Amino acid sequence: MDIIISNSSNDPIYLQIVNQIKALIMSGELSPGEALPSMRNLAMQMRVSLITTKRAYEELERDGFIETYTGKGSFVKAQNEELLREENLRQIEDNMQKAVDKAKMSGITYEELKDILKMLFDE
Repeated sequence: MDIIISNSSNDPIYLQIVNQIKALIMSGELSPGEALPSMRNLAMQMRVSLITTKRAYEELERDGFIETYTGKGSFVKAQNEELLREENLRQIEDNMQKAVDKAKMSGITYEELKDILKMLFDE
């Protein structure tokens, strides 16, 4: 499992870990039931605090992406299709918000933006 931490990112390290593990799960690269590295091992591999990896795993568990069993470790949880759809929609909304903000800053009209979206969607 390759996770890359960027010091230039605005996101805190734990959130970078969360987002990358979610992406691996959603893409199918991590399968349901697959074991994740222990929090301690991940912290050592990434050279970050154990508290950082613990926070990332807690968030992933809270969001329904992994399950943790005391003494056994953390595993990818079988995904509910509705949960995956909702997460994809959330990510799309975030990306579209960034595009809308950029369009407004650049003086691009709603109609122009709508034409761009239609062109990209129809490709």
